[in-house]
Amino acid sequence: MNNFLSWKGSPTVAYYLRKNSLCKEPWHLKWKPVCASTETELSRWLNEKPYLEGQSRAVLAARQVYGTGQGRRIWCSPIGGVWLSAVIPIKPYQKSTGLFTFAVAVAIAKKLKERCIPVRIKWPNDLMVDNRKLAGLLPKIIFRGSKSRLARVGVGLNVFNKVPKEGISLQELFGQSNMSTAFWSAEVLIALSETISLLESPDSLVQEVEKMLWSTTFADPETSLLWDVDGIDSNGSLKVRRGNEYKTLSRWD
Repeated sequence: MNNFLSWKGSPTVAYYLRKNSLCKEPWHLKWKPVCASTETELSRWLNEKPYLEGQSRAVLAARQVYGTGQGRRIWCSPIGGVWLSAVIPIKPYQKSTGLFTFAVAVAIAKKLKERCIPVRIKWPNDLMVDNRKLAGLLPKIIFRGSKSRLARVGVGLNVFNKVPKEGISLQELFGQSNMSTAFWSAEVLIALSETISLLESPDSLVQEVEKMLWSTTFADPETSLLWDVDGIDSNGSLKVRRGNEYKTLSRWD
């Protein structure tokens, strides 16, 4: 039996956070049984109660009605997945949304790899197992003047929810029926806390991303031309080449 029925909201997530010795950052949590979008709920929360320095927050939902992904596309968010939007502190000099996205991707990927899930990073913001999508990220850095003040990210992770044919869930990977959305929500939040330290060493972060890249080629969606991937630059942009032609691709900055 899936553990959704025993999930009573944010206290259950907080319980898993307290149990994990790696969780050193305090989290302020809100949980919704259903909402239009956790991104919208987080924005409303920040408007009602402005962000305080160093205070991480997250809105979690059992189900989203109008979850959004990259390019404002609808993100299918039925019961059984981790659907959350979070805000975490970021250094004023850390201004690359691309690099922040990769820090989140690497941190979550490490949590999954600890359980022998062969996850890879698909540029710019997906986590893949083979050719199927396990998780997606929606990042944003908020500025005050020219300095970055905080970072926001939406995370969708398939746990035991129904997925489209191009998707995959943890339940399918583990072959288990007893999967806990509260546990995996806590794992994602712990990973988000760890992105802060990953961003302190951008060169090491870039090297880790390059080892985890899903593909060595990139298909240009506009021209359908296939480019070879040369790696990631210091801003988190994708470096590609085709013959003697070189360019970098940036989705966020």
